[in-house]
Amino acid sequence: MMRSRWWSFGFRSTIMLYFIVLIVLPIIGIYSQSLSLGWLPFWESITDPLAWKAVWLTLKLAILATVINVLLGTMIGWVLIRYRFPGRRLLNSLVDLPFALPTAVGGLMILLLLGPNSLVGGLAEKLGTEIVFHEPSIIIAMVFVTFPFVIRAVQPLLEELDKSEEEASYTLGASKAKTFFQVIFPSMLPGILSGAMLAFSRALAEFGAVVLVAGNIPGKTLIAAVYIFGEIESDNTQGAAAVSVLLLTLSFLILWAVNLVQSRRLGK
Repeated sequence: MMRSRWWSFGFRSTIMLYFIVLIVLPIIGIYSQSLSLGWLPFWESITDPLAWKAVWLTLKLAILATVINVLLGTMIGWVLIRYRFPGRRLLNSLVDLPFALPTAVGGLMILLLLGPNSLVGGLAEKLGTEIVFHEPSIIIAMVFVTFPFVIRAVQPLLEELDKSEEEASYTLGASKAKTFFQVIFPSMLPGILSGAMLAFSRALAEFGAVVLVAGNIPGKTLIAAVYIFGEIESDNTQGAAAVSVLLLTLSFLILWAVNLVQSRRLGK
């Protein structure tokens, strides 16, 4: 009995130590580093024109990427659950590919497929549009690395959906569109919201895929993660930490919102 208690105590202590060393201490370190020189340098760092433009560009493009992911992810999740077709299992397994690939490899793929020397890139240039080293390539990179979130959040809800409610709606004379928006969509909404928030949070922090395709022009295509990396290379760790705190705080708020959505769903 005593041995079992000691084993349980040791296991809990190991988990708590792991949590403190790998999560709590780095977070405390970032916040303390950002304020190491006081509030005034912190404020000057986050209000620097280049820093603010990088953060604003990141927010704007992350929102656009999230909207695209919500639309595509909801449709793909629906098709994978509701339809049976050749290659469905392969397609379902490929959904998680962005999680398995190094993000730099994803950026290189985009560069090779959409760059100036590619077929798509060449056609875009003839039409007067440039993809790589401009905002469209950043959005594509963000969509690629966050692609699975909405799909994987929606699929379990569709699998758990009671078919009898849908059949009852059809029996009462409701159209397919009305049934979808009044019966199916409300059940999918918690998954769509939580998946969207996770995708948005992930897009905010993306570095590897974006740095290869963005061009990193200050004030135009320089996103926050690349700006932070540049500040570290310039030996301005306080400035890098200050901008990191903005993204970290926003990620905390998103995480809290995701937990709130999931708890309300479980409460039902």
